[in-house]
Amino acid sequence: MSADRQAKPRPRIAIVSTYDELCGIAGYTRAIEKQLSPYADLHIFDLDQYLLKSTHRRIRKLADQHIREIARSLRDYDSVNIQLEHGTLGRTSGDIIRRFRILARAAPALCVTMHTVLIGDDLPYELLGRLLRKGKIIAALKAIGASGKSRIMSHGIHGYLRRLQWLKPVSVIVHAKRDMRMIRDIFRLKNVFHHPLSFIPQTEAWALRNRTRRTDFPLLETLPPGAKLVGTFGFLSSYKGFETAIRALNFLPEDHHLLIFGGVHPQGIKREQLIDPYIAKLLQTARIGQTPLDHLRETGLTLSPVGDVTRLISEHPDTLRARVHFMGALSDSEFAAAMALCDAAVFPYVEVGQSSSGPISIALEMGTRVIASRTAAFRAYARYHPDLIEFFDIGNYAELAGRIAARGRAGARVPQLAYNTQTNARVYLEANGCAWAYTQGEAMAPGQAAE
Repeated sequence: MSADRQAKPRPRIAIVSTYDELCGIAGYTRAIEKQLSPYADLHIFDLDQYLLKSTHRRIRKLADQHIREIARSLRDYDSVNIQLEHGTLGRTSGDIIRRFRILARAAPALCVTMHTVLIGDDLPYELLGRLLRKGKIIAALKAIGASGKSRIMSHGIHGYLRRLQWLKPVSVIVHAKRDMRMIRDIFRLKNVFHHPLSFIPQTEAWALRNRTRRTDFPLLETLPPGAKLVGTFGFLSSYKGFETAIRALNFLPEDHHLLIFGGVHPQGIKREQLIDPYIAKLLQTARIGQTPLDHLRETGLTLSPVGDVTRLISEHPDTLRARVHFMGALSDSEFAAAMALCDAAVFPYVEVGQSSSGPISIALEMGTRVIASRTAAFRAYARYHPDLIEFFDIGNYAELAGRIAARGRAGARVPQLAYNTQTNARVYLEANGCAWAYTQGEAMAPGQAAE
């Protein structure tokens, strides 16, 4: 390495993101901080979600002031990275676009990590027709609203970046090559990079696997030592499809247990709501707290004049209460450790146009056997890590059960991934205009900018 290159000061990079919140973006920002710290001086500007999520007129003004205060500090850095998940900047399209532009305008050089890529497609006519035929008017109206918001957001943000790139350095990082091509071809942005989410270095993953024991999780101490552990991970939300994993459990031997790691997202907790609707659905699917009488009510069957009333009000004979375990929300390290304990990590997501998933990335990095539904995001992710993910059709619980029961690919090992924390750091440094800071002297390989 030449003397003049050695003499260069470390680049100063600001990262604008949620940080202390219990959310996926905050977790990824903490991972990025660890990956970039050896090469750059970093400062995290934490987005105050109490202010930014509010729709109250006075608090919205305070939120705008919060954004302007961050913007005033950005001029002191060589480059600014915005970890963009649109909802972290506000609830309405207008608030999100306005606040994003304030931050983008203030950055001397700008790098935007897009965790959700909105293209602004036409109305989903097929979905609307299906909903209307079923009489789901409210759901159809929500779909129309979501489509309109997507168009407004994509043009309001991507269009602004296209104009801004003529005035100063602007780059974008996405998590799939298909998203890179769409951003480049549709919105004509020049410097677009792609790299899958990456959280844990191989050495750290190996050390975590070696020291993690079931006794680290008190809720597992009651399970038989030989129990086969199947894990699902992430905030409890309907698009995660966890009920598919519960249904698959009915087709598996009694020694298979399903562990649901995660809780309701803090932003999803409603005032005076006795139980989250999705949790209620999961309990119903597992027949936890149900009786045969509940089954009769659901199916519309009637009781005969004579019968064993005691039997009807006892616990449902097919309950999975002893085999489905809600493990609650975990810290970053606990989340990864839990994956190390599982014989398989299952991701039965529904297709919702999602761009990426943090939990599946962590599971693969931890060397856990990964079984995932065949969504567009998971297929795109698997192209970076071929032959390491087993797939099943969305919602097909019988196929999922067969996959789990089969021997599958070797687990309990930490693979050497071609796309990892080192290549991710390299991409971030290049996208922020300081590729020279990566001191390993290796040529830029995976995740290079589009030509």
